[in-house]
Amino acid sequence: MPEIKVVPLGAGQDVGRSCILLSIGGKNIMLDCGMHMGFNDSRRFPDFSYITRTGKLTEHLDCVIISHFHLDHCGALPYMSEMVGFDGPIYMTHPTKAICPILLEDYRKITVDRKGETNFFTSGMIKDCMKKVITANLHQTIQVDDELEIKAYYAGHVLGAAMFHIKVGCDSIVYTGDFNMTPDRHLGAAWIDKCRPDILITESTYATTIRDSKRCRERDFLQKVHECVEKGGKVLIPVFALGRAQELCILLETFWERMNLKIPIYFSLGLTEKANHYYKLFITWTNQKIRETFVKRNMFDFQHIKPFDRNYINNPGAMVVFATPGMLHAGLSLQIFKHWASNEKNMVIMPGYCVAGTVGSKVLAGQKRIEMENRQVVDVKLSVQYMSFSAHADAKGIMQLIRQCEPKNVVLVHGEATKMEFLKQKITQEFDIGCFMPANGQSIAVATKPTISVDMPLSLLKRTMNQPGDLMDLRSEKRSKTFHGVLVISEDKLKVEEPSKILNDLDLKEHEIRFTSTVSVPPVTMETLHSKLEKLLPDHSVLLSPDGSILIGSVLLKCSAEDEDDEDLKMLVSWSYQEEELGSTLFHTLKNDFEYLMQL
Repeated sequence: MPEIKVVPLGAGQDVGRSCILLSIGGKNIMLDCGMHMGFNDSRRFPDFSYITRTGKLTEHLDCVIISHFHLDHCGALPYMSEMVGFDGPIYMTHPTKAICPILLEDYRKITVDRKGETNFFTSGMIKDCMKKVITANLHQTIQVDDELEIKAYYAGHVLGAAMFHIKVGCDSIVYTGDFNMTPDRHLGAAWIDKCRPDILITESTYATTIRDSKRCRERDFLQKVHECVEKGGKVLIPVFALGRAQELCILLETFWERMNLKIPIYFSLGLTEKANHYYKLFITWTNQKIRETFVKRNMFDFQHIKPFDRNYINNPGAMVVFATPGMLHAGLSLQIFKHWASNEKNMVIMPGYCVAGTVGSKVLAGQKRIEMENRQVVDVKLSVQYMSFSAHADAKGIMQLIRQCEPKNVVLVHGEATKMEFLKQKITQEFDIGCFMPANGQSIAVATKPTISVDMPLSLLKRTMNQPGDLMDLRSEKRSKTFHGVLVISEDKLKVEEPSKILNDLDLKEHEIRFTSTVSVPPVTMETLHSKLEKLLPDHSVLLSPDGSILIGSVLLKCSAEDEDDEDLKMLVSWSYQEEELGSTLFHTLKNDFEYLMQL
């Protein structure tokens, strides 16, 4: 029996370094190729030696699919394609292709130019990698080769994020990447067809969380920011360049305008500025409200939010700063945190998930003294607030997606093991389907049942469905429908045609085939038998002829003679091949279930 194999090289019972190997219908596909923000050594990238220890990956992979531009999903891509070696196609959406190289270059600068690492990809490698990218439009079916096809669906989460439906023959899987089933201030909710894949590979970052009202969270966020700046404090909001940054910028911009506040708000110079440019460029990927108001006013042209300069860090007075990256593991957000952490008047608001090992996760854990890479110790005295403005689906959203696409099995990735275990139990109980949560390097195989698609004329389908049901089991109320037709192969497709059409096409005359058999039954009048058969077959026309025979469609029941030895009746049963099921069922009923029939 054919099977689909799934092996996480990253994001197996872990958040970060998303990289899933998929083997389906003889094709090998890599789903995402990310880096881990909790490591600064070789562990930050997936272990590609799992695929091959020698030579390029091109011979072993048919294609690579990148779900969105976050570094934990694309950060290892240039390393994989240019340093390990992959010359095959890489698929992603248009916004992802536009934004990916910007984030990769920023990541390279932090790692190489500031930290001095040498075994790392170069700017040239990023450009060469992006030359291999083929862009995918939403709902566009792309034929990777003669057998493999992929289709992208809107995933919410961040600009350009997509879920991918991957199909080889009758086997299919859906890979969600990161997705959000709740629309926000700038993006819509994820959506997918009822495609019923063999496997749904879904993120489970918030597997045990059901979020409270978004409006309450927004009100709480604005209140805390306002209270801090009113007292002269500084507010640091670590964010990734795209996604939450725009969401919270729109929120604060609207609030500052309504309250007529003059306290400065800044965002990281350059990176988020470019990000806002791409939101304007790919406005069709945003939600309906932003698209509708775009002509009058672009929501991303902020009046109160200005670019940040590093020289402002020690400026006196209140301010609000959006700085990248979002987990305080490097860059400007960490630099500002080091300067502001010792002042009790200041505040840091963590608006999303932080991977274990990052400074962000240590801050949220309540550590008051944090040792940095250079053995510098930072005393944390500022107020620490966690408010989930995460663009990931919560437990409710994951269950909603399962209902929407109706998979036969679910594989959980991109989450913590204990939380996954809880969600796994819920999925198994509610949907009664297989649910798996493989660790990194652990392979799972799911057997698939081949299905054969057959076309059928609408006229034949309608006529069959309007006929009375066949008999499968006399004691059961269920009735099946039997289609009578001719199976033909035309242009490599199977089709059931009307027998009359095939006879006409081949200029043939139809032969009538009848089956006739005799069965012994206890003495009974034909009138009694007619009455009992009417009760047994309420959907059929049961006729008693003047000569004492019974007709049910083409099925004929006739008393031929009495058995001289035991006084039983000899009952002749005859039917045409078109009503084989009804005829043979009646024959076996008279032979084996006569007592049951007489009790009706």
